[in-house]
Amino acid sequence: MNLFATAAVIRALVPTLLEARGRVVTVASTLGHRVAGDASAYCASKYGVVGFTRALCEEYKARIGVTLLTPGGMRTGFFDDREPTYKPAPDTPLCDPADVADAVVFALSRPEGCEIKELVVAGPYETSWP
Repeated sequence: MNLFATAAVIRALVPTLLEARGRVVTVASTLGHRVAGDASAYCASKYGVVGFTRALCEEYKARIGVTLLTPGGMRTGFFDDREPTYKPAPDTPLCDPADVADAVVFALSRPEGCEIKELVVAGPYETSWP
């Protein structure tokens, strides 16, 4: 779903993005750059988002701005229903989603001719970043 939904939405918006010389941000994961046990489908789908985004960037070079966002662990409900072995320790410093959003706004606000192609936003102790 991660890959197919990303591709379907962007493909549907390509005409509008081309007309407006728009920008798009895809969302991968640190596990889209490395593997983790018991997460093969998730890793594969996020690897797909990474590859799709890089190909999209090449395909629409200078016509659509493309940024790949790779967030690390964030303080959200993502881990709530996970088994304890897959949850970060309670004292693990995770990123605030608002800070990740600020980084995306920064990437999207670059002047014409200056694009942030890939953006990794993770806490200083991120364990899943290569």
